[in-house]
Amino acid sequence: MPLPENFPNASHPQVVGSFGNAESLKTVDFSTLATACDLVEIRLDILRKEISSPNRSLWEHLSGVPILFTARRSEEGGAIPLNAEARIELLKLSLTDAAIIDIEVASIGEMAAILPILDERKIPWVASFHDFEKLPSRSTLDEAAQKAKNAGATIFKVAAKLSNPEELAALADFQLTDHGLAVSSMGMGPLAPVSRQLLAQCGSVLNYGYLGNAATAPGQWDSALLKTAISRLAPFNR
Repeated sequence: MPLPENFPNASHPQVVGSFGNAESLKTVDFSTLATACDLVEIRLDILRKEISSPNRSLWEHLSGVPILFTARRSEEGGAIPLNAEARIELLKLSLTDAAIIDIEVASIGEMAAILPILDERKIPWVASFHDFEKLPSRSTLDEAAQKAKNAGATIFKVAAKLSNPEELAALADFQLTDHGLAVSSMGMGPLAPVSRQLLAQCGSVLNYGYLGNAATAPGQWDSALLKTAISRLAPFNR
């Protein structure tokens, strides 16, 4: 299923429900997805850890739901070590069903072979950047966003650990800045829950929660709770 015509739109933040394990994907109650999220994320690296040869049969029951597919590198939270070639092959399994794809900024060079395929199929992609230890410097984030834009990404996503309110304010300032492409931002750690509300209010176009019984990042909300909370927020502009 394709994404909305006006996607991405900072005035209408979307909630992504991410499956933390294969069991949650297999047993999801389809009828509840509409109230739990706007699109779902399937972590192919997680499926590959649990199932030796993941295939389309694992998600065919989600027909009608926009799906974001991710094959995460281990350095940025991937479930198992997978080289670029293996991650490309996993993503190729998803192309028939993908509404959008995630590729890390750090992987753009080594996974460049899949970018023309995405372009040919008109599949947008997220260029993601993760730091589980700290909030990177503003110059580092600006550079990563520019690299994402130059490579043709539709969205730049940053997820970083926040240690204090000042860092949350700094990430909100980054979100509110025009980088020439849509931005999705979120905090991890103790400030993760409040960050996901504030940053959605500041225009984060994708906001991640979890579906099932396992989170996919530290401090994630249950997706349905996140969607309810975000629905009650008014957009904030400078």
